[in-house]
Amino acid sequence: MRIQTGQGTIPLITLIGIWSISALNALPGLAVSPILGKLSAIFPHSTELDIQMLSSLPSLLIIPFIILSGKLTEKVNNIFLLQVGLVIFSLSGVLYLVSTKMWQLIAVSALLGVGSGLIVPLSTGLISRFFTGTYRTKQFGLSSAITNVTLVLATVLTGYLAEVNWHLPFVVYLFPLISIVLSFYLKKNISPYPAVSPQATQSRTGTDTNNSFGKFGIQIRHLIQIMLFYGLATYLVIIISFNLPFLMKEYHFTSGNSGLMISLFFLAIMAPGFVLNQIVSYFGKKTKFACMLSIAAGMALILVSRTEWLIGLGCILAGLGYGVIQPIAYDKTTRTAIPAKVTLALAFVMAMNYLAILLCPFIINVFKDMFHIETQQFAFIFNMVIALAAAVWAYLKRDSFLFNDSFKSA
Repeated sequence: MRIQTGQGTIPLITLIGIWSISALNALPGLAVSPILGKLSAIFPHSTELDIQMLSSLPSLLIIPFIILSGKLTEKVNNIFLLQVGLVIFSLSGVLYLVSTKMWQLIAVSALLGVGSGLIVPLSTGLISRFFTGTYRTKQFGLSSAITNVTLVLATVLTGYLAEVNWHLPFVVYLFPLISIVLSFYLKKNISPYPAVSPQATQSRTGTDTNNSFGKFGIQIRHLIQIMLFYGLATYLVIIISFNLPFLMKEYHFTSGNSGLMISLFFLAIMAPGFVLNQIVSYFGKKTKFACMLSIAAGMALILVSRTEWLIGLGCILAGLGYGVIQPIAYDKTTRTAIPAKVTLALAFVMAMNYLAILLCPFIINVFKDMFHIETQQFAFIFNMVIALAAAVWAYLKRDSFLFNDSFKSA
C-alpha cells in the first residue's frame, strides 16, 4: 500500500516509521511519574532536589538538544542523526532498568534528555520532507494525535507496571528499538529536498511568503510570532496537568477523579488531529480565535463547577482548542523557511513546548505571591483571562500571517 504525499507516494511502512517517532515524543519523564511518591522510600538518603532533578532534567536537556538537532540537520544526514538519537534513547532505557542508585538514575535521565532532544525536531521535520500542502497538514494533525494517544496509553501502562516493580515503568524507554528498525525504511525513501521549490511556496492566503527569507533562509519575524503564540498556548493549557489535582483536592475530590480528568484532557488534544483539515477548512481565518475561545471556556467551566462532568467538559474544551493549535503551528512553521532550514525552524517552535512546561509553575507562583493569593483557582482565572485576551487578538489580526489558516489557496 502506498500513501499520497502531495509530491508522489511513499510505502505505508515509511509512514509508520514517521508515526513511531511522533509516539516517542510523549515518553520522556513519563516512567518517573508513577514512582515519584515511592522514591523517598526506595532511596531514603535522596534529597528533594534529587527527586526534582530526576523528573525535570530530561526536559531541561531536551531544549538545547532540540536546537542542536535542528542545526545539525543542515549538515548531517537526517536519518543517521535520527538513528543516533534513537540509540541514545534506547540505551537510557536499558540503563534505567539496571540502575540501583539515585545518582545513576539522574545521570541516565540526562542521557534520556539528549536522545529525546535529538529526535524531537525530526518527528515533524520528516513530515515536512515527505509531505506537502494539505497532505502535510493532515500528517501534522495525525502526528499530534499519535503523540497524545501514546501519552495516555503509556501513562496507564507505567502506572500498572509501577505496582509490580519500580523498575518496570522504564520498559517504555525501549520502544525506540522499534523505530530504529523502521528508520531503515525511511532511509530508502527520503529525498534530498521536497519537490516544491521555496520560490513556489505560498501561504494559504494566496500571497507569496517567500518575499525574503534573508541570509539565514528563515523568515525570523514570522517564526518568532509562531514560537510565542505556541508557547503561550502550551502555557495556558498545561496548568490542567499541573494544577487540576490540587484544585480538585480543594473541591474535595479524590486523586482518582483528577487522574480521569487529566486523561480526558490529553484524549481531547488527540481528537482534532484526525480531522484537522476539516476543522481548518471550516473555521479558516478564525481557527485560532475559536481555539482560544475553547480554551477560555474550558477554564471557566473548571472554575465555576463543582461537579465532575462539567470539570471533565472543561478539560475537553481546553484540550480540543490546544489539539488544533499544536499541529497547525507546526504546519505554519514550514512556510517560514526554505526546505533545508525547515527542520531547524521546527526545532525552535517545538522547544517552546518544553520551555512553557518548565516555566508554567514558576509563572503561576510569581503572580500568586505578587497578589498574595493562595487558592488553587487563581491559576485557572489568570489563564482564562489571558486566553480571552488572546482570542480577541486572534480575531482582530485574523488576516495576518500568524492567524490566517485559510485553505482557500492551498
